[in-house]
Amino acid sequence: MKQKFIKIKSFLPLKIISKRKIIFFIPIVLVILFIIWFMISILKDLPSPTKLLSYEIPQTTKIFDRNNILLFEIFTEQNRTLVKLTDMPISLRNATIATEDKDFYKHQGINPIGGILRAVKETFLHQKLQGGSTITQQLVKTALLTPERTLGRKIKEIILAFWAERLYSKNQILEMYLNEVPYGGTAWGVEAAAQKYFGKNIKDLDLAEAALLAGLPAAPTIYSPFGAHPELAKARQTYVLERMLAEGYINKNEMEEAIEKPLNYKIQASDIKAPHFIMYVKEKLVEKYGEKLVEQGGLKITTSLDYSLQKMAQDTVATEIAKLRKLRVGNGALVVTRPPTGEILVMVGSQDYFATGSGNFNVALALRQPGSAIKPINYAIGIDTHKVTPATMFLDIPTCFNVAGQTPYCPKNYDGKFHGPQQLRFALGNSFNIPAVKMMALNGVNDFIASASAMGISNFLDPSKYGLSLTLGGGEVTMLDMAKAFGVFANAGIRTELTSILKIENRDGKILEEYMNPNLVSDITKPILYPSSLLISGPRIISPETAFLISHILLDNNARSQMFGTNSYLVVPNKAVSVKTGTTDDKRDNWTIGFTPNFLVVVWVGNNDNTPMHPSLTSGVTGATPIWNEVTKHLLKNQPDLWPKQPEGIVGTQICSVSGLAAPNNDPNASDKGCPTRYEYFIRGTIPKQIENLKQNILVDKNSQNIAPRSQTDNTELKEHQVASDMFTSFCLDCPHQENDPPTIIKL
Repeated sequence: MKQKFIKIKSFLPLKIISKRKIIFFIPIVLVILFIIWFMISILKDLPSPTKLLSYEIPQTTKIFDRNNILLFEIFTEQNRTLVKLTDMPISLRNATIATEDKDFYKHQGINPIGGILRAVKETFLHQKLQGGSTITQQLVKTALLTPERTLGRKIKEIILAFWAERLYSKNQILEMYLNEVPYGGTAWGVEAAAQKYFGKNIKDLDLAEAALLAGLPAAPTIYSPFGAHPELAKARQTYVLERMLAEGYINKNEMEEAIEKPLNYKIQASDIKAPHFIMYVKEKLVEKYGEKLVEQGGLKITTSLDYSLQKMAQDTVATEIAKLRKLRVGNGALVVTRPPTGEILVMVGSQDYFATGSGNFNVALALRQPGSAIKPINYAIGIDTHKVTPATMFLDIPTCFNVAGQTPYCPKNYDGKFHGPQQLRFALGNSFNIPAVKMMALNGVNDFIASASAMGISNFLDPSKYGLSLTLGGGEVTMLDMAKAFGVFANAGIRTELTSILKIENRDGKILEEYMNPNLVSDITKPILYPSSLLISGPRIISPETAFLISHILLDNNARSQMFGTNSYLVVPNKAVSVKTGTTDDKRDNWTIGFTPNFLVVVWVGNNDNTPMHPSLTSGVTGATPIWNEVTKHLLKNQPDLWPKQPEGIVGTQICSVSGLAAPNNDPNASDKGCPTRYEYFIRGTIPKQIENLKQNILVDKNSQNIAPRSQTDNTELKEHQVASDMFTSFCLDCPHQENDPPTIIKL
């Protein structure tokens, strides 16, 4: 027993020593592992900064449509014009330093205070590896490294920046940077940029032009005046000039003069097909793969665009806009998508990309007010939450909405009239405003914004900025967002993300990415049957039943005939097409959006500078709708007539045509044995059970013989009248109404 105890006792210190050794060796093992990782991941294949003086031969990147038609070649000339730093204007050098690296002449390749710490913050707080790059870091990253955003690449960048600073002087580094970095398109280096944008030698640039160029390297595709967002070029130039002022390179007068000075850009070559779309695609590519690979990597890009349809759409937009000059309409834009796949088939960003002024402004990406085109989303929320049905009756009568702390809101219809009792189907079909505002009041602005955002509207962010007028187009949207949102209806309630790229291959033919979708078809001109709703990928936003009801209302020509007539441009002969128009009250934006299960067309007309069009422009008669009609007819001419598929949860019955309630003649105990009826669709379980009974005893004003206000206590009498009521108020159908009757006040 004693011997056994001694053995155990002698073993315990060994165990303690063993643990201490392990704890001691853990940091050593970690250091060794880090060194191994560093050797394999960082030092292996680390390029030498001596290569900064040589340049790789770039290869052409080609962009094709879905049918392999070449749309554009991105090509950088092999022979660059190198410029000595002393031959570059001092304003360009100062602008570059002030914008990209104000401490360039002070640091040793990296800026640990102003740069690296900011990059660390972005990496760990926002999960974004970016920021903190000095001019030296940008040079080695552009010339020697890949565009990937990884920790390993960042470490290589820092090492090479230190190394380069010991091989070259500051002026040599700045000279190489200005000759090496991309300035957009085929412009690599400042001399190529000066020639591309202004048709000048670099030495002849003035301050305004130099500031424009100095702002480009940070994001050449985004800030290019010929890119998808030309308005950002001027904003970036202004920022550069402000930085130059802050760093003491120019005074305030010089800054203001440069900002005000017009920039005369060189006319660009027109050997580009679908230019707005190409610039949009290029921006997407650069975001993912970086400027250098896109500009020089020899990629083959197969896009979703159908160029034959694009040409037809471009010609239609240009022709119709020319007809609208007398109505002060200066521009038009059009987008076609396939909702089941999210493919962008057509993008016409303006009537003429090459027109002087702002022809390259892409309205498809711009924020504009949608007018009544936003209403289907509002009604869809009410139907989806079972607050309303297509038969729910709204009183379209003079109404003011009082919200605490706000000025009373008294909307009017665009025809200046009021239309009495209107069931939802007809209120939406005819685009009456008062019912839409009541629907918004019932849904609530917060819920509307949440649901609209889920459907794809990206700019509705802060509910406190909006009120009830949001349902009449008081917020700003993009054409692409509206295509995505209306695609939810076409997709039976599922949202698909838009895509413009089907395949990307590198210079060796290796597929970098490919869009795979079971509903994808190569030739969209051939007849396409119903998409498989079971295979549409994306989140479900609304029920299939709600999507069906909204789609059915929007294709119902009878439901809109009161305002648009029975033979308007909203009708596509022999085709069922759901369609909604929208015109802002101030006539600055005019929309038409229509869809089938396979195709969706969005059209906008207006003016780039947001000036109003002629007051006589009316939705559905002029403006966007003729363009929409022409393109939709062309798109569907070889397609089968596809109505929205009716889900199992949809049922139908006869309801009273005024109130939308159950018909008395369906109830054997009803005292009133009849009412005019019509057939309506409902989500199962929402068919109205209340029997219509319009006859009521009400207090009326003895003088006006109309319903007495609740506050009135004298000069009234009780009389039997026909009364219709919605969720907010009542209305006497057979009382002697006057045009100047006071509006109904609704307190919210």
